Amino acid sequence: MTELTLTTFLSLDGVMQAPGGPDEDQAGGFRYGGWLVPHADEDMGRVIDDIFSRADAFLLGRTTYDIFASYWPQVTDADNPVASKLNRLPKYVPSRTRTEFPWTASTHIRNVVEELPALRERHQREIQVHGSCGLAQTLLRHDLIDEFRLFTFPVVIGSGKRLFGSGTNPANLRLQRTETTSRGVVVSVYRRGGAIVTGTFSPDEEA
Repeated sequence: MTELTLTTFLSLDGVMQAPGGPDEDQAGGFRYGGWLVPHADEDMGRVIDDIFSRADAFLLGRTTYDIFASYWPQVTDADNPVASKLNRLPKYVPSRTRTEFPWTASTHIRNVVEELPALRERHQREIQVHGSCGLAQTLLRHDLIDEFRLFTFPVVIGSGKRLFGSGTNPANLRLQRTETTSRGVVVSVYRRGGAIVTGTFSPDEEA
């Protein structure tokens, strides 16, 4: 059965909203769209290319789908490792408000929690989620993400949509690997680590 992976860009204070451009997502009056751009470099591109090389399908939130669909079909270079995957592979879009998604190989799904098991059986390699804040919250609530690939950028934003917001289920994660790009972006890969465990440094407990 294939795994479901989440790749997302985060500020140091956990914001994932509109990393790639000013007009990506202005919900809530967000004014800092494009905050990752000054920190992008070849190291980051190499990691992204490697992630996309593992994809068999994509599960995208509606907003992220629209952002991708407005850009990637214009990139027609067959050797581009991101465009070649996004333009060709299946794309599943959960939505309660739309049923039509015209980008090649796009399919509407109504209930991601109910339909994900069948999608896992259908594919051999990874089903990848990129960005997709609202979708990520649903997947987190139901403990459906097998691996987290978090790109943490050296910037603090102070407001905006966060990956781990209020209501996130408490859980342990296990760090698999980490690396830092030349511009200070920390790339960390985590897997689910079971229920959260607490402890104490109380002298009484130590005795």
